[in-house]
Amino acid sequence: MQAPIDGIVTDTLARFGGRQDQLLPALHAIQDSVGYIPSAHVDGIARHFNLSRAEVHGVITFYHYFRSEPPARCVVQICRAEACQSMGADELAAHAERTLGCGMHGHTADGAFALEPVYCLGLCASSPALTINEAVFARVTPARFDALIADVTTTEAV
Repeated sequence: MQAPIDGIVTDTLARFGGRQDQLLPALHAIQDSVGYIPSAHVDGIARHFNLSRAEVHGVITFYHYFRSEPPARCVVQICRAEACQSMGADELAAHAERTLGCGMHGHTADGAFALEPVYCLGLCASSPALTINEAVFARVTPARFDALIADVTTTEAV
């Protein structure tokens, strides 16, 4: 699988000049194509933008959006912004952690689910909100969370 990833990263970098202000757009494009930023390519990305490996690694690890590992088959993001917190997102996040058996930024043991925080989905009036594989859901209670996860498990064969 490495060879296709090598080509994708190389082709993606070729679309961006070596200007350092293009690092973020290039990282987004790589993650959109591959699903994550392969750590084996951080050196090449750094060389392309005339940056140190540490600088590129710092950008990747600073932003919650970027992943250094392949994503789980199903990514659950729970909004952690203030409006959602005021409407029960803390309890929802705790329930999700117990239900899935992993903490925020974690994966289930079988790799089927990843649980990630997200900061504002724009549904403040309908909070708490979450996404499951980028599908957005509002007014999510623990019971609704369980139903959504059960639905994903049966329809997507996670």
